[in-house]
Amino acid sequence: MLHIVIPAYNEELRLPRTLRTLRRFVAQRHSSLGRVEVLVVDNGSTDGTAAIARAASTAALPVRVVACSVRGKGAAVRAGLMASDADVVAFMDADGATDLEALDEAMRRIRLGSDVVIGSRALAGSVADVRSCRTRAAGAALYRRIAGRLVAGIADTQCGFKVIRGDLARAVAEGLEARGFSFDVELLVRLRALGAHITEIPVTWTDVPGSTFQPARHGAGAFTELAAIAWRTRHLGAPIAGRATAGAGQRSPMPLPAPVALPVAIAVPVVASLLGDR
Repeated sequence: MLHIVIPAYNEELRLPRTLRTLRRFVAQRHSSLGRVEVLVVDNGSTDGTAAIARAASTAALPVRVVACSVRGKGAAVRAGLMASDADVVAFMDADGATDLEALDEAMRRIRLGSDVVIGSRALAGSVADVRSCRTRAAGAALYRRIAGRLVAGIADTQCGFKVIRGDLARAVAEGLEARGFSFDVELLVRLRALGAHITEIPVTWTDVPGSTFQPARHGAGAFTELAAIAWRTRHLGAPIAGRATAGAGQRSPMPLPAPVALPVAIAVPVVASLLGDR
């Protein structure tokens, strides 16, 4: 069984299209995907997000609403992972930015032995329609550089499409503390510390207007959260022996050393507010 977690905060405008697309996709691939259920995590929405999700439920594609009063995308994804009891759990954004063809390849990789499959806009073969100005791109590049010190070898931590073996997803979600947009980094750090086999795959990704991420409002917090993740996970050490990790130049999770921490402290007021590659 496959559960697809969709974190949603005030997504009454974008969610219906995503659920319709999912329903068509699942109907066309029922034999290869097996039983599929969608878990829409209502992250304290003040609009009709929850009602729209419930109304979209059908026998062919059940949609269950999971309430999460703790605000933040990381908190919403964690709630969805914890509410799942499926063999495989995926999560994707409510805007449907990642083309669902990636789900076919992700499930194939899971069957071949990967524990985790993540979409990457940075791999050869990816198609990414990203609208960003030069300053936003600079902020995103700095973010990727810092995140890369925590999960070396992973080209794109922030693509909102990830597929995880169910038992592993629930085990990792137990200790997940990041509530904001940097939660992906903590998730990957903890997965790697467990020795999970992580595979990146290219995706087709479209920048859909209406994102709840606002660079001026959330950028500084994203950098601060990275530092907090580094501190919380400093004790995890090397991955458990016997499981390979994906990517080149693999290293165990590490705290932010001084050469990285200092630029972050300096850059937050200027660059963090420009972060928008999400």
